[in-house]
Amino acid sequence: MAYDADVIVIGAGLAGLAATAELVDAGRKVILLDQEPEQSLGGQAHWSFGGLFLVDSPEQRRLRIRDSHALAWQDWLGTAGFDRPEDRWPRSWAEAYVDFAAGEKRSWLHRQGVRFFPVVGWAERGGYGATGHGNSVPRFHITWGTGPGLVAPFERRVRAGAARGLVDLRFRHRVTGLSRSAGSVDTVSGEILEPSAVERGRASSREVAGAFELRAQAVIVTSGGIGGNHDLVRANWPERLGTPPERMLSGVPAHVDGKMLGIAEAAGGRIINRDRMWHYTEGIDNWNPIWPMHGIRILSGPSPLWLDARGKRLPVPLFPGFDTLGTLEHIMQTGHDHTWFVLTQKIIEKEFTLSGSEQNPDLTGKSVRDVLGRARAGAPGPVQAFMDHGADFVVERSLTELVRRMNELTGKPLIDEAAVRDEIVARDREITNPFTKDLQVTAVRGTRKYLGDRLIRTAAPHRLLDPKAGPLIAVRLNILTRKTLGGLETDLSSRVLTDGGAPLPGVYAAGEAAGFGGGGVHGYRSLEGTFLGGCLFSGRTAGRAAARAVD
Repeated sequence: MAYDADVIVIGAGLAGLAATAELVDAGRKVILLDQEPEQSLGGQAHWSFGGLFLVDSPEQRRLRIRDSHALAWQDWLGTAGFDRPEDRWPRSWAEAYVDFAAGEKRSWLHRQGVRFFPVVGWAERGGYGATGHGNSVPRFHITWGTGPGLVAPFERRVRAGAARGLVDLRFRHRVTGLSRSAGSVDTVSGEILEPSAVERGRASSREVAGAFELRAQAVIVTSGGIGGNHDLVRANWPERLGTPPERMLSGVPAHVDGKMLGIAEAAGGRIINRDRMWHYTEGIDNWNPIWPMHGIRILSGPSPLWLDARGKRLPVPLFPGFDTLGTLEHIMQTGHDHTWFVLTQKIIEKEFTLSGSEQNPDLTGKSVRDVLGRARAGAPGPVQAFMDHGADFVVERSLTELVRRMNELTGKPLIDEAAVRDEIVARDREITNPFTKDLQVTAVRGTRKYLGDRLIRTAAPHRLLDPKAGPLIAVRLNILTRKTLGGLETDLSSRVLTDGGAPLPGVYAAGEAAGFGGGGVHGYRSLEGTFLGGCLFSGRTAGRAAARAVD
């Protein structure tokens, strides 16, 4: 039987585009399959904020951030917590990825036209010891153009390959099986779905219009994770994070369903670290949704007071932006799925950013004028839209009315105004001196020593009950599904491994389907900015390895 291509790539997200681009550079013929229509090319990366983890970059050095490979590796190990026999390949991938982030990653992207916003963000700050979880320094580099700006050079390379006759783009092709006709997996079969003109991200038709069967010398699985499949998220939910939430929002479209992982497993691939996952605790209902249960994450500075569903302050160091999964674990022990930010107008104007390319039109559209407009008084436009229309926002002048409406929003009198007032008044007393025992106040003051945060991310410390800083704002926060940290186990050539540890002949995996490398390069937790970069690095590796392997 003749081959239809040298390599078949399953999934046209960022990892699939990176793999295909490398195959094109090597002169290989590729069929790129995706179940969604062409307008969804780029997958989840299109919707992203475009954050990338870089080490000792020019952007960092200009802001007087002293970073190093040694410090980044210390942070990665303290965050990942590798402790399983199956962490052999994930740890090896982590070493290779930190080398990449501290080495050629930036220059490789720069040669393709990728540029960065000059202020480096400081995500996942940790708050524990030096060898514990978190980034010791700011490393979150925002792509100029956000997610679409990062997808663009790889889409351009793939489309150039298509123009040369090396890439066959086949959308609406849903894979249902991988099989062997010789010694290796070389046959991909599935269903052709009817054409769909829906907007990017919206649910497309699942009406079957035909079938297909294709053969190639190698197959690369880049189909993403399980974040859009809440049943699968709950089935894999780890005991250490408590009982799965009854209600979750989706940070990814519904087609991120994890089905391809099951297909690859049925073909002989090994999935490891199923219980490692990354979900956000600061999700809000999108007032203008694109996909079902569409949630947006608030990227907050460190100042909002974080309260549980009953109005009790979250423990140290569970402040905004410090420890995502630590906060999630604590929340799931409270017996409720939601929490609250309580803040002021002064804080929201400076500290609230919403995750996602569509929520940052100035950065996505590469408008210097609009970016400078963030310095004007008032909340950023997308944030103001949520204040005006979002179901999770409460805005009031008095604390009494704020608490009343918070209880009204949940339908239960869970919050006692007197207890919340005592907590806020106690916190406000700590603001009047340069000294404090309140570690969140200490953290806020420490944050403002970093120029980037002082300029655009952290409000000057002030009393929450100061009328001049008002009105008061409460935001109900929900659990938001996002990333699968486990996945298909792969060696450093992106070859999918079997239960016995041998390569599954002909099959490679990259991106979220491979736990961003090795079956779980992040271990238990992420340092942020490492998902898109993990897609790029593992996709590039898979494409180059498959190119070398085929005749």
